[in-house]
Amino acid sequence: MENNFRIEREDGIAWLILNRPEQRNTMTWDFFSDLQENFTLFDADAKVRAVVIRAEGKMFTAGLDLQGAASLIGDNSASSREQMRKFILHLQDGISALERCRKPVIAAVHGWCIGGGVDLVTACDIRIATADARFSVRETRIGIIADLGTLQRLPTIIGHGWSRELALTGRDFSADEALKMGFITHICVDREELYKKAGEFAREIAALPPLAVQGTKDVLLNARDQGIYPGLKYVAQKNSALIPNDDMLEAIAAFMEKRTPRFTGH
Repeated sequence: MENNFRIEREDGIAWLILNRPEQRNTMTWDFFSDLQENFTLFDADAKVRAVVIRAEGKMFTAGLDLQGAASLIGDNSASSREQMRKFILHLQDGISALERCRKPVIAAVHGWCIGGGVDLVTACDIRIATADARFSVRETRIGIIADLGTLQRLPTIIGHGWSRELALTGRDFSADEALKMGFITHICVDREELYKKAGEFAREIAALPPLAVQGTKDVLLNARDQGIYPGLKYVAQKNSALIPNDDMLEAIAAFMEKRTPRFTGH
């Protein structure tokens, strides 16, 4: 996994760093398997309370490794097409691992974020970027359909109007446009400020009761996928299973005693 990523840990935060700068952090087939493995580990690790994704080099990612993709193009046989379908599902699982992970995921984007990179960051919970960041749902320009989650997730983030314009034209859009659309929530002057801001968000999340944070992410995703009224029933069930808990009692005690709470995730 060191070929695709480097991992740094501090104070309950895991930094997942895209680590192929010489190759513009393009996504190889192993990238998706490694991504899924890492997020399975983050989910299982009680010490990890938030994850930040950032990248080395001049850009976040140029997207899919097109040279590797070309090797997958088969003939017109039914077996070849079925193999392609299964492979796409495998790649989708790698991206979806970010949502399946109970820990909140923050994307810190600089430079270009193209194609598969947009798939990746749409699966994150929070997105911030530098002023020089540029994004593109590039797939229509190379004759394919975006198939790793952008077309499903982007409309829930920025709405169908913007999503259709960006996906159908394949045009580039700036950090300023991304902020206007609501795709990102903050623009940072440079990478130093970007990583500082990402760390601040992650530390703020990591300091909160883990069960409440993870439950909130779960309920938000459930409401997105199931709708308002099923979502209301789901959160009622979720909170009835959660309340009371040690962290909630600790929060009340700390408030009454005018001290900083100590949350344990129980």
